[in-house]
Amino acid sequence: MERSTREAYGKTLVELGEENPDIVVLDADLSKSTMTRLFAEKFPGRFFDCGIAEQNMISIAAGLAASGKTVFASTFAVFAPGRCFDQIRMSVAQPGLNVKIVTSHGGITVGEDGTSHHAIEDLALACSFPGFNVVVPADAAEVAQAVRAAAETYGPFYIRLTRPKTPLVYPPDYQFNLGKAATLRKGKDVTVIGIGIMVASALEAAQNLARDGIDCRVLSVSTLKPLDEDAIVKAARETGAIVTAEEHIRRGGLGSAVAQVVAEQQPVPMSFIAINDTYAKSGSPGELLQEHGLTAARIEDAARSLVLEKNK
Repeated sequence: MERSTREAYGKTLVELGEENPDIVVLDADLSKSTMTRLFAEKFPGRFFDCGIAEQNMISIAAGLAASGKTVFASTFAVFAPGRCFDQIRMSVAQPGLNVKIVTSHGGITVGEDGTSHHAIEDLALACSFPGFNVVVPADAAEVAQAVRAAAETYGPFYIRLTRPKTPLVYPPDYQFNLGKAATLRKGKDVTVIGIGIMVASALEAAQNLARDGIDCRVLSVSTLKPLDEDAIVKAARETGAIVTAEEHIRRGGLGSAVAQVVAEQQPVPMSFIAINDTYAKSGSPGELLQEHGLTAARIEDAARSLVLEKNK
């Protein structure tokens, strides 16, 4: 079953707006795509369309937050933090204001919109802001919980959503906890750590590896910052090999963060499934994921190689 993460965001905003009159929402002329239009229709007096001016949107968000509001500001992931990095740094991160930047259309699954709209560096930029919480939900159900957690947690957030619908990966009783990884499959031979849409691919890879007798643990690290270092160290110690999988460039995202923890605390063989040092071209989401090796098959190959390496 697949559901839209951005639609889950829009519906959750409406629920939060009904519960908390201090929640305001901003958008940069993309409310039909980010689904903040649902909030605008319900609470027109608390919604502000800032036009195609992301820098101004962030500055307005900071002003509203400084006045005591809980602010959600949305656009495409390629435009924030990229187009308004300085405004986020100076007006949100440094004063630690209560602004939640929630973007849609993350990664290369934006597809046919092409290179200019593929957000492949956004997580590296967002993680560079001291004090920011960076969250990449793996499915629509987790989006609803993560957005609620952001609303209830004072301080700046960056939450990355997708354009296409994505598979539901969590059990019905799943509870999102900021800064905590979720173990979706136990295993002792190798661990695959996924984020965002790659969690579903990690689970598929683990099922296929099991047919070959490889017991694969799957961790969903939805909170990239603060990172669940304990879960990573435990996986490294107990399985002896780690594969990371992300819809982002290799440097500055999940792989880099996990590798730093592993190198410092529990060195084990690692492999990284990510976009290499290149930009993607226009194409369908499936074609682009295949072209850049963001597939269950690539995860399987990496896991098999690591198991062989650690057993030498």
